[in-house]
Amino acid sequence: MPTQGVYVYGIVRHTTAVPTGLSGVGTPPARLTAIGRGAVRAVVSEAPARLRARRRDLMAHQELLVRLAEVDSVLPMRFGMVATGEQTVLQQLAATEKACLEALEQLAGRVEINLKAFPAKDALAAVVAEEPQVRRLRQDARRTPGYENSVRLGEAVAKALARRATEAGEQILAELTPMAHAVSRGPQVHDCALNVSFLVDRAREAEFRTAARRLADARPDHVDLRIVGPLPCYSFVSTGGPSPAPARTGAAWG
Repeated sequence: MPTQGVYVYGIVRHTTAVPTGLSGVGTPPARLTAIGRGAVRAVVSEAPARLRARRRDLMAHQELLVRLAEVDSVLPMRFGMVATGEQTVLQQLAATEKACLEALEQLAGRVEINLKAFPAKDALAAVVAEEPQVRRLRQDARRTPGYENSVRLGEAVAKALARRATEAGEQILAELTPMAHAVSRGPQVHDCALNVSFLVDRAREAEFRTAARRLADARPDHVDLRIVGPLPCYSFVSTGGPSPAPARTGAAWG
């Protein structure tokens, strides 16, 4: 492979075939292959000379991992994982083979579902009715209109919406956790009160999503819940076992 390196998509068992009809990142799209000498393989392609998070490349990366996860467990790499060459990949696989096999076994038949809890939309009436401080500041703003009173009211409303979404999100998290094998809190997202991923049996995916939606629907004035999945299990693996994987474009592997 060229000196720009090897792009790594994920790690699978040696019996897992690379899906047909797909191509990798880059322009033109790179050919996909699997390399390895033991019980695990890395699905790779040539790394583009200039790797950028373009929509086409992001979709190619994601589609491959989704297709792999449909037939067997996969340890997915975040977009942008590049090794210096095939030998680096082979050395890393040899060093982490046992841990990778254990992680693949833990993920067998399971998927990731991500929930993000945002403040409820169109909930101002409920906030005014249920939050004494907001109600008082609204009355002040009506009695004495002005910039400062308007700012104080807006800040109080925003804080109340965020707090209510956080409280509802934590309640939903507590009720859904028994349905999952593992839970991983994600990084902070702008205006998001809670960002969390669940490791769920694929066979219970629909049941889990229905339960999450039911819990959110019971709190319409508190939270706007966004459910994404099934996803490859990004939040529950690394190259050496269950832990969050790196997420930097162009990150070095090994």
